[in-house]
Amino acid sequence: MYKQSVIFDMDGTLFDTESIFQQEWNRLARERGLSLPSSFKYEICGTSGDAMNRIIEKYYHVKDGAPIQRLCKERVSRLLAERVPEKPGCRDMISFFREKGFGLAIGSSSPTGQIRANLSVTGLLSSFDAIASGDEVSRGKPAPDIFILAAEKLGTPPKDCFVFEDSPNGILAARAAGMKPVMVPDLMPVTEEIRQKCFAVFDSLTEACQFFKKNIS
Repeated sequence: MYKQSVIFDMDGTLFDTESIFQQEWNRLARERGLSLPSSFKYEICGTSGDAMNRIIEKYYHVKDGAPIQRLCKERVSRLLAERVPEKPGCRDMISFFREKGFGLAIGSSSPTGQIRANLSVTGLLSSFDAIASGDEVSRGKPAPDIFILAAEKLGTPPKDCFVFEDSPNGILAARAAGMKPVMVPDLMPVTEEIRQKCFAVFDSLTEACQFFKKNIS
């Protein structure tokens, strides 16, 4: 359907919500007498489903991570029902690609319901042509499944898709999908290894938007 498309991760990329998740992960840990090391956020960001459960089990020392995952998402969902903070440049980036005729999709590890809720709260739901979520695929990021599904929904070949991501897991997923990963780091600095897998790296969506305005006619 679209010759070229852009797939946006949601948490930490379009919306400044990753810090809210980390706040609740740490609160849940403290309630259990635990302290999460900094390595936790590197492993958990961008994951979903069973992959997320395995990380929870490792750090919370439980046999089944699903109840903790569910509780964290419920708490975050309640907070985001009131307000979803946007990343600077979010709307300009979306408007630019829309004006240029690109297909737009969300490719997020979050459940479909949470994605639609966040987009509705911000008034951006109608800006996107497709949503691919963590509950629609069997493998979450860093597997490429979410992004491949988004490209299928848009009708765009993977090689003609840009992917905007904030996490290493997301960049690895985009690269594995055969797409062009664009990283705008959030909680985690970009490593040289990840930088080499990116089409480009920007400090903000505002900076990214300036680049694409100059380079896409």
